Amino acid sequence: QVQLVESGGGLVQAGDSLRLSCAASGRTFSNYAMGWFRQASGKERELVAAINWDGGRTYYADSVKGRFTISRGNAKNTLYLQMNSLKPEDTAVYYCAAASNFGIRLNRAEYDYWGQGTQVTVSS
Repeated sequence: QVQLVESGGGLVQAGDSLRLSCAASGRTFSNYAMGWFRQASGKERELVAAINWDGGRTYYADSVKGRFTISRGNAKNTLYLQMNSLKPEDTAVYYCAAASNFGIRLNRAEYDYWGQGTQVTVSS
């Protein structure tokens, strides 16, 4: 079992920045590929960014490319999402997830463990 706890969400204005963190415990963090997903009200949960086991490869959804950065600190068992130039359409609950695989996973169904989510609200 892997336990994931997100933090860092909040209410910000358009153009501001936030950094989300996801603390992992229970198993060897570096054995897992990780991802950040988000779910806006009334919409499906979507992949925002993903990272492989050592941080050497990353993926971004087109909607956040150039604004968001995913990274991980395996020594600290923590996943990060730096979000810059936030827009109102970024408003959602953000979830971190772990996949039992070393390589990047792009399909939501491939993720085995999920955090409880953290709310990000961007006002215009």
